[in-house]
Amino acid sequence: MYRCAILTRVSQMPGPRRRFNEFAGTSLDRLSGISDGIFAVGMTLLVLGLVVPQLSSSATEGDLWKALVGLAPNALVYTTSFMTLGIFWVGQGTQISLLERSNRHYAWIQLGFLFAVTLVPFSTALLAHYPGLKVALFEYWLNIVLLGAMLLASLEYGLRAHLFQEAAQREVLRLMRGRILIAQSLYGVAALLCLVFPTWVSIALIVLIQLNYVLAPRIPILDRF
Repeated sequence: MYRCAILTRVSQMPGPRRRFNEFAGTSLDRLSGISDGIFAVGMTLLVLGLVVPQLSSSATEGDLWKALVGLAPNALVYTTSFMTLGIFWVGQGTQISLLERSNRHYAWIQLGFLFAVTLVPFSTALLAHYPGLKVALFEYWLNIVLLGAMLLASLEYGLRAHLFQEAAQREVLRLMRGRILIAQSLYGVAALLCLVFPTWVSIALIVLIQLNYVLAPRIPILDRF
């Protein structure tokens, strides 16, 4: 009877106290929610770069057409950036959907990724205003590099911390890693070409790379990317 009393007392003793950080950042719903919100705001802010031309009251149809043609660089960069955010939104959403759980470290890495998302409207405006300058192009490219690096960092950390579903770790996550590395290599080559050719060549290649990831054509060579 004395032994039973001891066992009962031991069983009622509180377990080791847990730290706050063990609970922080574990909600997948909140992580998805803030991600969708920031992407939505970032995509919406892009359109602010398309300013309605200011013409005099005596402007003709030709004047308006000329002004609209002048907006072409802004419209092209806007479209490119919208595709960029769309591609990364799909990629991040796929990664989050494969999570089994989260922790504060993974959540902060994702917040770093979202920080890069918030920079896209600025990078877009800079390139749209100075499409012929290499500095503007490189700043835009570095924004894409930061997006890819943070998404890859969250993937690698999630793998080491065993945050993903076991079935996903065998093949899907390997494909995601390869996709990020290949895409970043293509963006890098496109950006560095501006050192040899005019910047519009680099911009055109970036647009083609984006179209490849958006349309996902069933072409043997491109299908690998």
